[in-house]
Amino acid sequence: MAKRERIQGKGITEHGQPFPAVVKIGNMVFTAGISGDDAETHKIPDDIDGQAKNCFANMKTIIETAGGTVANIAKVTVYLKDRADRDAVNKRWIEVFPSIDEAPVRHAIPNDLQGNRRIQIEFIAVI
Repeated sequence: MAKRERIQGKGITEHGQPFPAVVKIGNMVFTAGISGDDAETHKIPDDIDGQAKNCFANMKTIIETAGGTVANIAKVTVYLKDRADRDAVNKRWIEVFPSIDEAPVRHAIPNDLQGNRRIQIEFIAVI
């Protein structure tokens, strides 16, 4: 089996649970939940637009720290507290993935997220 490497670095929030936030095994990257926390302050905006913006910025930081780019992301799962927030998420999604032909597949799932979290994402990438 390929070597397992824990990916850590500035802007990658560790969540205090007994598992890593990001691992790379061979040329594949897997994440746990990525929230909309601000990477500098670790505060969560109250609005979905701010949280979605931070989620995708955090995703970009993670994939770049792992040695790839957003073009390497194959699948994104989006967890939403409210399905009505999809339009706000789509706005930020298109900023990161402007071409549908170069975007990863995505699945949005309603979820009872903790506190004022309105969005959380996870992804799988091949570098």
